[in-house]
Amino acid sequence: MRPVTEHPGTEHSGTEHPGTERTYRVGYFVGSLSSTSINRILAKALIRLAPHDLEFVEIAIRDLPLYSPDYDANYPPEGAALKDAIAAVDAVLFVSPEYNRSIPGALKNAIDWASRPWGQNSFDHIPAAVIGASIGAIGTAVGQQSLRAVLSFCNARQMTSPEAYIHYTPEVFGDDGTVHNSGTEDFLRNYMREFRDHVVRVLTVLPR
Repeated sequence: MRPVTEHPGTEHSGTEHPGTERTYRVGYFVGSLSSTSINRILAKALIRLAPHDLEFVEIAIRDLPLYSPDYDANYPPEGAALKDAIAAVDAVLFVSPEYNRSIPGALKNAIDWASRPWGQNSFDHIPAAVIGASIGAIGTAVGQQSLRAVLSFCNARQMTSPEAYIHYTPEVFGDDGTVHNSGTEDFLRNYMREFRDHVVRVLTVLPR
């Protein structure tokens, strides 16, 4: 299993080099396992529109077994790799659909793995943000509230504003992450600027 997929052109971030500004490494979760996920397309758009000092790696969740406390004494490689992937980033971004007015099972399972064993919660104090797309008008609003409640318990430092409930249409989003509506493009670009500023503020107080 390779839990982390490098986004083309990225290097290890969260560091400073002489004569250069700091870059921040963001691990992003796509909550859907679908090969045609519109939230994966949204993730591509967010990466395209993000400030240049953010670099992205996908933290994959597909191959995780179902979590059980029976594993706590001896984590399997998939669970350990997930926790290592989160430890290697400065912040996390959740790009997720809404399933039955809640969190997709695969994403909830990943969060359960990352938050255990007890006392080794990988999300403790990590800068985090939530966004999602749906073909429906409410754009994952209810699912995001469910996800935010879980991340709050995990003590992640969430960006609370702007909220982003994206109504997806193929006329607006290209499969490669291009955005064909200027208003949507401006909104997403501003969202990523705000996320970048949130990451900086949290890490200033709570460095990883």
